Amino acid sequence: MFSTKGRYALRMIIDLAEQPGDEFIPLKDIAERQGLSKKYMEIIAKELVHGNLLAGASGKHGGYKLTKTPAEYTVGEIIELMEGSIAPVACLAEGAEDCPRKENCRTLSMWEEFYEIERNFFFGKKISDLIES
Repeated sequence: MFSTKGRYALRMIIDLAEQPGDEFIPLKDIAERQGLSKKYMEIIAKELVHGNLLAGASGKHGGYKLTKTPAEYTVGEIIELMEGSIAPVACLAEGAEDCPRKENCRTLSMWEEFYEIERNFFFGKKISDLIES
């Protein structure tokens, strides 16, 4: 359902949330702790910075750090930033045009119910919840 990009972004944010202090953490250190490719983590980190979920700095004391507390991050916002909409069908995605079959669609209510459950789960789950578990 979710690619490595979304899953690794979660791992990166959790890793940063578990570090003491408010200092920039070198990407090399994060990649080593997570057992992931530094090159792939660079791609993910850039997207997280672009989405304002991480702050990045270059230079001797450069690296990445969180832009807010772990309790302010939801799993849903991270997944949607990295993966796009989590809607189970295209007609429920944000900005989707009304489906011409909407009035006769026998499965729409099922998809709407599933989407609500999915959104409540992912947007109700905080990074702080994952750290504490």
